[in-house]
Formats: sequence, structure tokens, C-alpha cells
Amino acid sequence: MASIKISSKVEEAVWEELKAVANESHQNISGLLTEAISEYLQRHRVRPVVLDHLADSIRDNEELGKLLAQ
Repeated sequence: MASIKISSKVEEAVWEELKAVANESHQNISGLLTEAISEYLQRHRVRPVVLDHLADSIRDNEELGKLLAQ
């Protein structure tokens, strides 16, 4: 996969901790950043198919939702 160069600012303490983890795990910082960004995106991005299933479930259980709200 092609890589791009990025520039950003992070807190110095976080940067030092990242460098320590890279050293301890014998990985480079670029690899750790790529892994961290990828994991963040997987945790925070809701896929459209999930939203579709949620909407279906809410619609299918509308009466139950009304009873539970009382």
C-alpha cells in the first residue's frame, strides 16, 4: 500500500511514550502510528450497514420501545 507523509503536533509526553513503545516492541514509529490510526478509525466509524440494521430494529420494535419508555 502506498504511504503518504503527514505532519502534526502531539504533546511531548505522548511522543516520548510512543517512542518508548516503539523501542520496546522493536517497531518503527511510522508503523505504530499507522496501526493506531487504523484501530481508532475501526472503533469510531459506524458502517452504513450497521445503521441500516439499527433503523430496521427500531422500526420493528417500535411498540416495545413505547412500552419500555412508560
